[in-house]
Amino acid sequence: MYEPIRTKSVHTMAATTSPDFPHRSREEELDIQLAGHLAALLATTDELRALAPTADLDTTDLDTAAERLSEQVARLRGGLPPVRSSAPAGGRDRDAAGLHRRAHALAGRALVVAASRADTAAAILAAERMDAHAAAERVDARTSAEPLADRELASH
Repeated sequence: MYEPIRTKSVHTMAATTSPDFPHRSREEELDIQLAGHLAALLATTDELRALAPTADLDTTDLDTAAERLSEQVARLRGGLPPVRSSAPAGGRDRDAAGLHRRAHALAGRALVVAASRADTAAAILAAERMDAHAAAERVDARTSAEPLADRELASH
């Protein structure tokens, strides 16, 4: 009734793997994602560190955070340390408040990925950085609003 299949199928089974196509596990993909988010957070931290002398920021906290971020990125990349810039990227978000907002968002992304891969050390570090950048952003917002309030009073 049915004719047997005489040729090989052009479709592959879902369970078979092809040796010519590299496959990564979910854990490897999450490691890559987390390392990327932490490396971006490290770059932003370095930008804040370069801006610190002019913005009256606490450099010891930024130095400690950069060191811890660097260790986590190296761990996730199999011991390969992250590339760090000594000079800040010019032009974009040169104000401290903008950099703190960007760092807060990056730390949030890192926290989500760290939680999904159950990486406690990276999750704790990301949560600490979120708190630090949120607090610094509030301080920056208050100090930038104070001169405006003084100008408003002087104009009346």
